Amino acid sequence: MLTHFTQLGATARCRLFNHLPGVIDPRGPAEMVGAALGATLYMPATRAQLARDLGKAAERGVVCTVVCLEDAISDHEVPAAQAHAVHELTQLDQDGGVRPLVFVRVRHPDQVGELTAALGVHAGVVAGFVLPKFTDTRGGAFLDAVAVASERTGNRYLAMPVLESPVLMHRESRVDALLGIARLLDKHRERVACVRIGATDLSAALGIRRPRELTVYDIGPVAHVIDDIVNVLGRADGSGYVISGPVWEYFAERPRLFKPQLRQTPFDRHKATALRRDLITEDLDGLIREVVMDRARGIMGKTVIHPSHIGVVHALSVVSAEEFADACDITGLSANGGGVLASGYRNKMNEAGPHQGWARATLRRAGVFGVAAENVGLVDFLEELELAAT
Repeated sequence: MLTHFTQLGATARCRLFNHLPGVIDPRGPAEMVGAALGATLYMPATRAQLARDLGKAAERGVVCTVVCLEDAISDHEVPAAQAHAVHELTQLDQDGGVRPLVFVRVRHPDQVGELTAALGVHAGVVAGFVLPKFTDTRGGAFLDAVAVASERTGNRYLAMPVLESPVLMHRESRVDALLGIARLLDKHRERVACVRIGATDLSAALGIRRPRELTVYDIGPVAHVIDDIVNVLGRADGSGYVISGPVWEYFAERPRLFKPQLRQTPFDRHKATALRRDLITEDLDGLIREVVMDRARGIMGKTVIHPSHIGVVHALSVVSAEEFADACDITGLSANGGGVLASGYRNKMNEAGPHQGWARATLRRAGVFGVAAENVGLVDFLEELELAAT
């Protein structure tokens, strides 16, 4: 059974949540699966004990993992890495037990069929495929390969296209490329779990790299691309898709140049100054800020490369008691013909029309990540997650 925050004990879950996270059905609608993925942890296919590490990821609260056969490995390693991935995924399936959803990031469409054929009776261990450098001209072959593999094996494979090509970075080609991608995805909507944003490759098209002290949204050229992706592919009119945020690629301790991005007061109230210090030391204050800015754009989930990132992304995905109350009020207004109502928290107006899309997305998030208890916030979750990890 897949659900978030299973690494927390029953007492902690009872204290933190008004509504516990729901069960994630891998066979459910693709959009619902995509919205539930949270922090997606990437691992290179060359990792020596890949099956063991995938199992450990589930114990740490990871719901979605990606085994990478693309940028994470060298060109000359591909044949051996592919064979190793087949061996390790077969072992993972034979071992049984709780495991995360496993997606494979392939280099070319033929690898989809090659991998599922090589896995044979164990092909169901794979939930789907990550499709790199996705464009309207390149992506069709990938999506067709996923469809063929699904039909041949009898398994429903999901697709996660990655938008990271220079054609999207370049202003003169971006809009046409995005509209072409939207038309292509519409033909395969039932298997598209989410659209992922590859900010690292997008940045590379201009020869830039986001420094530790800045979020991706502080890098103007990249932020403009993300905003356009959301504009075209994230619409709330039923034509949009779940969009997952770009990778946070830093984790090592190092001297800081700028001031921390976390206020001290919330941590003082919890007597959690040591926790704040740890977050700052590991650059997780930058990750927190970036996830908040993801969410402000309607982006769900995030690619991560280190286990220390998982708890932060998931804690920030929990719906607060206030958000849940407002979303329920807005839904109620819509059911009764619309209108405007002051929030029960007496700090905002809730309008049935303009806020309806936000309310639907919030209630969907509440269904998989849960609803926090009153007066429970990020610091409470991070403290409990830190305790569970020790």
